[in-house]
Amino acid sequence: MLLLATDTSGAHGSIALADCGSGEDPTILDLVPLTAGAFSAQLVPEIAALLEKHRLTQHHLGAFAVASGPGSFTGLRVGLAAIKAFAEVLEKPIAAVSLLEAVAFESQTPGKILAALDAGRKEVYVGEFAGRGRERPAISQSLISRAQCFRDATSTLVTPDRELAEAARAEGLKVEEVRRPKSDVIACLGWQKIKSGETVSPEELEANYLRRSDAEIFAKNT
Repeated sequence: MLLLATDTSGAHGSIALADCGSGEDPTILDLVPLTAGAFSAQLVPEIAALLEKHRLTQHHLGAFAVASGPGSFTGLRVGLAAIKAFAEVLEKPIAAVSLLEAVAFESQTPGKILAALDAGRKEVYVGEFAGRGRERPAISQSLISRAQCFRDATSTLVTPDRELAEAARAEGLKVEEVRRPKSDVIACLGWQKIKSGETVSPEELEANYLRRSDAEIFAKNT
C-alpha cells in the first residue's frame, strides 16, 4: 500500500511517498521539500508532480498521514484541507500525527522525555512521552512559557531547535538535540497509527494548534 504524508506546519514543509509493505516501517520512496510561505500554491501541484514522477495517480494511494500541529495556523490549514479533500474523494484513512510525537520519535533517550519546540513569544510547545522510538505514548502536550518549561523540566529535553537547546543547557537541563522531523517521520508514525486503527475521517481531522490564534486573543481582549 502506498501512503502519502505531508507536513505544512512551519518553515520546513515536505511531502513523503512511502511504500507500506509487510515490514514494521514503511519504505520511503521520495521526500520532497516545500518552500515556506508558498504552501497554498505548492502543495497540490507538488503532490501531482511526485505521483507523476513515480508513474502513479492519486488512485494508487491507500492512506494518508498528516502533521496536525502544533505550528503555523495558515500552514496547518493548507495541509489539512488538502489531505481532507484527497481522503474524502478516494475514501481512504487518515492518520493525524503531532509534531511533538515526531520529535519524540527522533530521540535516542530511553524512558521519559520532554519533546519541545520553540513557539515564539517566549513560549514552548512541550510534550511528555515515555518509552522509546515508535513505542512512545504521549503523557501530555501543552503550550507553556519557556521559563516554566525550564523550571519544571525533570526529564531530558529533546528538541530540534538549536537556540532553545542552548538556552536549556544554560539553565542546567539535560538536552538532546535531534534533527527536525520531516514527512518521512510523519509517514512512519502515521503507518503505525493506521495499523493500529488510530485513524480519522476527513470530517474528524482537526489541527492540534495548542495555541489560540491572534484573532481569538484580540477578540477576547476587546
